[in-house]
Amino acid sequence: MSTLDWIVLFFTLISIAAFGIYKTRGKKNLETYLKGNQNNWWTIGLSIMATQASAITFLSTPGQAYEDGMRFIQFYFGLPLAMIIISVSFIPIYYKLKVYTAYEYLENRFDLKTRTLTSLLFIIQRGLAAGITIYAPAIILSTLLGWNLTFTNIFIGVLVIIYTVSGGTEAVSITQKQQMAVMMGGMILAGIIVIQLLPISFGEALHVAGKMDKLNVVSFEFDLADRYNVWSGMTAAVFLFLSYFGTDQSQVQRYLSGQTLSQSRMGLIMNGFLKIPMQFIILFIGVMVFVFYQYIQPPVIFNQVQTEKLRQSKYASELEALEDQYRVSFESSRASYQEMLAAIEQGHEERADQLKTEIRTIKSEQNQIREEVKSLIVQNDPAAETRDTDYVFMRFVMDYLPPGIVGLLFAVIFSAAMSSSSSELNALGSTSTIDLYKRSINKQADDRHYVLSSKAFTAFWGLGAILFATYASLFENLIQAVNLLGSLFYGTILGIFMVGFFMKWIKGQAVFIAALLSQALILVVHFKNGIGVLGFHWDIGFLWYNALGCISVMAFGAIIQLGIRKK
Repeated sequence: MSTLDWIVLFFTLISIAAFGIYKTRGKKNLETYLKGNQNNWWTIGLSIMATQASAITFLSTPGQAYEDGMRFIQFYFGLPLAMIIISVSFIPIYYKLKVYTAYEYLENRFDLKTRTLTSLLFIIQRGLAAGITIYAPAIILSTLLGWNLTFTNIFIGVLVIIYTVSGGTEAVSITQKQQMAVMMGGMILAGIIVIQLLPISFGEALHVAGKMDKLNVVSFEFDLADRYNVWSGMTAAVFLFLSYFGTDQSQVQRYLSGQTLSQSRMGLIMNGFLKIPMQFIILFIGVMVFVFYQYIQPPVIFNQVQTEKLRQSKYASELEALEDQYRVSFESSRASYQEMLAAIEQGHEERADQLKTEIRTIKSEQNQIREEVKSLIVQNDPAAETRDTDYVFMRFVMDYLPPGIVGLLFAVIFSAAMSSSSSELNALGSTSTIDLYKRSINKQADDRHYVLSSKAFTAFWGLGAILFATYASLFENLIQAVNLLGSLFYGTILGIFMVGFFMKWIKGQAVFIAALLSQALILVVHFKNGIGVLGFHWDIGFLWYNALGCISVMAFGAIIQLGIRKK
């Protein structure tokens, strides 16, 4: 990066953190530290969006679109419905009880052990997710910037810990407004520049993307193994969103800081209707990068650190031969694209479809070459990571965007990592203090003691996230990794709340046992997925775990409660 890029990057990050510390300086009681200073609806909405929009969103989503097109957007189709349900059913109860955390409600409704179990499930899931939230951008950014991975983890984590511990929920909300401005401003600017850099017109780019099935936004094919179609988006994903926004303290804490019930509702609804356009923009940028690389030759492997290592190894000559093959194949596909565009403009759809088939054949050859290069990388370094989808967008940024903008786009990624991490650590600190420490360990301390304990827990979880990030390893795709981790636990947590809200006749003992059984069921389904057990075989996309977990808690709870009554 240029000197200007470094200045833009560090000035943006340090000024946001410093502003958050400055605006929240001074003594705080427990209520203001955990709930903030009663935010308005648009601050709540931005804070909710910034919490969900982690660095993974901006790193992995464009790569997802580059590889798989726009169909990932279907994951968010159920979001507005989930926001309406939460606004009607969840928030009024939280406000009526004046809770600090969502899990306080469960003791009022059931008993202490159910509250504690749910808090622990949240802490396990969110504690691990906080590590991934730091690790995900760190692994990419350290590679691209040439930084040490451990240093990058520590840089992101410590910066977040400082202002989150200092100012609590208010600091998180204030900094997230600035971070959201940087994130969306930077991505929109990047999208404009990508379109300007296209070697063909915007209309022609849409023709290319459409012909190569990158603009297929909606799929009505019902397939339980398919993560992204209308059915999973409007059913399984709704369960995930209900649990994440309705029962995950990192989100609940955002709207519990609202001035009124109406302000909190409006903030949630704002998120429900702005999140889909936001994701559409990010995915569309990934599609335009795909079109760009159909006319400008891309690297064989986008993670250039690995290819440079290979170039310095005994496999250098084999790499060079494969790159030559790739170059010839690319020239062939580029010529076919040009011919396909000409056929489309002349209205020769049959010829255009023939050329599309030819291009797919050539692309298969190119993918085979990529796989051979990846094989060489592993031979040279068995521990090397060869999946490079998450490197696509930032590799493009570094290679083709002007100085200053590169630094801004890196600031986008770091800001996103900081915004989501701060919410997670803030929520982990609150839950550890309110639901575990204050409720079951030290019940008689004063307000100042609990503020200090919340700060200590926040710092503890921050250091734990850094440690986890340091020893983590890449998943198939970073954005899928976070959704998978949530899906393993969210269904059970949501089921407990759904029983509490809508099945008043089920009591604490029944729902506690039901939750344990449901969580065990989800783990068995996941680890035996595609293999099966006791003669039964299944292949279920992980988004369906949310529905399965929720429904199984409700079903098990009903059966167990009926059994208890008969006794």
